[in-house]
Amino acid sequence: MIIEQPARWLRILYPHALWRMDKEDHSVYLTFDDGPIPEATPFILDILDQFNAKAMFFMVADNVRKHPELYEEVIRRGHKVGNHTYHHLGSFRHWTLTYAVDVTKADALLNTPYFRPPHGWLRHTVYWWVKQNYRVVMWDLVTRDYSKWLTADDVVKNVKKYSRNGSIITFHDSLKSIDKLRTALPESLQWLKEQGYAFKVFPDDPAETF
Repeated sequence: MIIEQPARWLRILYPHALWRMDKEDHSVYLTFDDGPIPEATPFILDILDQFNAKAMFFMVADNVRKHPELYEEVIRRGHKVGNHTYHHLGSFRHWTLTYAVDVTKADALLNTPYFRPPHGWLRHTVYWWVKQNYRVVMWDLVTRDYSKWLTADDVVKNVKKYSRNGSIITFHDSLKSIDKLRTALPESLQWLKEQGYAFKVFPDDPAETF
């Protein structure tokens, strides 16, 4: 994911995916990809608690296998979980069947109707299979907190520049992001709060998002 907001052609490529929620609702939807890991998840949870914000964690199921206590803590604190494959697979490197097996294996641990592809890309055959079984969630804003070329201030600037009504905002629950998030996450949530945004999460029934 290299662009902060998706281009129109990208939305056309995955027409049934969820890119943004209600444009008339002054709310944002926080999401965190790739965890859970002990180096990042507890900090993220504590900051979310400080702002009384709920989020959806798109988890790599192998991390859940390694750190089941973190998965349970995410659920205990009232957040929701999405499928991010078992092994963080990129769909262009694998056969559709291989990818489907990996996603299904992840669901045995995660049990969620929501799915986000690693790197934000799906081969069309894979996309066709996934959308039959899950609500595919993309993003309206990628903060690029994972980028070695960006600072924490840059991440906050992306949040300030691109957030809008109904934005699905993507942060990362990862080693690449955590050093920046220690500054950028609380500053971003504080700014969003000051702008009057409510923090919302996706409904239990994904049919309500269509």
